[in-house]
Amino acid sequence: MTKKELIVKITKETELSQQAVSSVVESMIEQIRSLLSRGDRITLSGFGTFLTRDRAQMSGRNPQTGESIIIPAHRAIKFTAAKKLKGAVNDS
Repeated sequence: MTKKELIVKITKETELSQQAVSSVVESMIEQIRSLLSRGDRITLSGFGTFLTRDRAQMSGRNPQTGESIIIPAHRAIKFTAAKKLKGAVNDS
């Protein structure tokens, strides 16, 4: 499902205008992006938790050439699904 398809589905279920739903979805995405870039943790009850983890520099291998490479230190995004979400997915 794409973002546009999600907006259309929410529009049908809530009877709000597509423009209003689109604005809310865009705002939510921007807030999540902004908070994660600051290193904040975001917990949505019943859905899950978004957080960032610092990854140290490490060495790796290029799978095509076998050449050793250095993977620079970076911040990675992690999502942990809530128990309620896991249950809904596994019950389907």
